[in-house]
This record gives sequence, structure tokens and C-alpha cells, in this order.
Amino acid sequence: MIKSMTGYGGAKGSVEGLEISVELKSVNNRYLDTSVRLPRSFLFAEDGVKAAVQRHISRGKVDVFVSVDSSSAGDMTVKINEPLLKGYIDAINSIARDYGLPNDMAAMSICRFPDVLSVEKKDLDAEAITAGIVAIAEEALKDFDAMRLREGEKLRDDVLSKLGTIDSLVSIVEQESPKTLADYRARLESKMAEVLGTAGIDENRILAEAAIFADRIAVDEETVRLRSHMSQLKTMISGDSPTGRKIDFLIQEFNREANTIGSKCQNSHISHVVVDLKSEIEKIREQIQNIE
Repeated sequence: MIKSMTGYGGAKGSVEGLEISVELKSVNNRYLDTSVRLPRSFLFAEDGVKAAVQRHISRGKVDVFVSVDSSSAGDMTVKINEPLLKGYIDAINSIARDYGLPNDMAAMSICRFPDVLSVEKKDLDAEAITAGIVAIAEEALKDFDAMRLREGEKLRDDVLSKLGTIDSLVSIVEQESPKTLADYRARLESKMAEVLGTAGIDENRILAEAAIFADRIAVDEETVRLRSHMSQLKTMISGDSPTGRKIDFLIQEFNREANTIGSKCQNSHISHVVVDLKSEIEKIREQIQNIE
């Protein structure tokens, strides 16, 4: 089943006491272009997230947003500078004893002295956090793929509908092409009769001229190739592997055959049909720009 290049997905989870949220969105792009936005202190997980994206997506511009809430993680600790605290206490005791002052030391007052207490952040387990973020990213990517599959199914149905229209238009070309030759032969006979008279008409000359004209306007090869391309396109959009870039090349072949038919046709009706044919091919080309 084909996938759209545009989509959105998200997932949340808890890792090492951290609340992690991963969101991603994508738009059309010729190649895979992944941008991962992480809090500065969690940049170590960027490569892991990019690798997860590459396992799911082959092309498109993908933006991944990872937010981390550490408010409930308890990752801050208060440390006591023991040597400095002991120095403060010894100094206060010495002052009280030497100068006969009351020793009114209290824990709260000592804690206010510079650098007695310090707040430090616990060391992060980068490997465990990376694994957790990647696992949540995988869940977000599953959600993302589900949306892309739904969009891809709509694209497939639309392309198949347009292929049905193209098939009908090709049938009209195949039906009208022999009439062009018959009309040409009738005009040729009429012109020769007008110029030479009935007695002077050379049937062999008419046959030769008609054969040359028939070869010049024959579109059998083009319509056969066009139908072959249509069959190939149906196979591509029914497969599981990413085929957007291949389909893009195939549509160029569609256009080449349609242009050749248009250049060969000597019939105003066929000319109008070719215009409609090119219009449907262009509609498919626009749609396949959204296919991965």
C-alpha cells in the first residue's frame, strides 16, 4: 500500500522519571530531510531518533519535536560542603570563647553562610534515556504511518480513477485513428478526380500515398506503450515498497507517448482527446508528488 509523504503522529511516555512527548510531521520533499528538536541537555538522543525515522520513512521533510518534563523526576540534590561547614562552626565557637560572646549558633543561620549548601543535578543515564526516547518515537512513527497509509489509500483510489479516464481516452484515439486514414484517402481521391478526371486516377498511386500517410499517423505503438505504462503504474501503487520516485519517472513516459500521439494526429477530434489525455496525466503527476 502506498503512503503519503505528508502526515502527523505523536506519542507520550515516561523514561527514568521524565515525562517525554514526541511529535512529528512531514511535508513533500525529493529526499529524506530529518530535523530533530530536543532540549539542549538531551541532544545525545538525536542520532537515535533520526535512525528511527529512517526505518519508517524514505523521503520527505520530517520535523520531530521532543519535549521533556523533569518536574517530577527528582533529579536535583542538595549537597553539604562538610569541610567548609566544619570551618564555620569552629570559627564561631572560637569567637564565642575568645571574646566572651553568647554562642547562639543555629542550623538555619549556618546554612545561610556562603557555599555551605549547593544544589546539583543528578547525572543522566544517557543510554537508558536515549532508548526510552527512541521507543516513544517508534510509537509516534506508528501513529504517523497509520495516517500516511490512510492518505495513501485516497491517493491510490484517485490515481486509479484517473487511469480509468485515460484508458477511455486511449480507446477513443484507437477508434478514431483508422477514420483519419479513410478520410484522407477519400480527400485524395476527390482531389485527383478533380484534377485528372476519373479516367486518369491511378489506384496504385492512391494506395502508395495512403500507405505513406498511414505510416506517418499510426499511433498503434504509442497506445500499446501507454497501456503498458498504465499497467505498470497500477502494479506500483498496489505494492508495499516506496515507489513515488519511480512513478515520477513513469509519468514522464506517459507524457512522451501523449505528445507523440498529439504530433501524429491529423484529426481535430483526436486533438481534443489528446488535450484531455494530457490533462489527466498532469493530474496524476500532481498527485504522485505526495506519494513516498
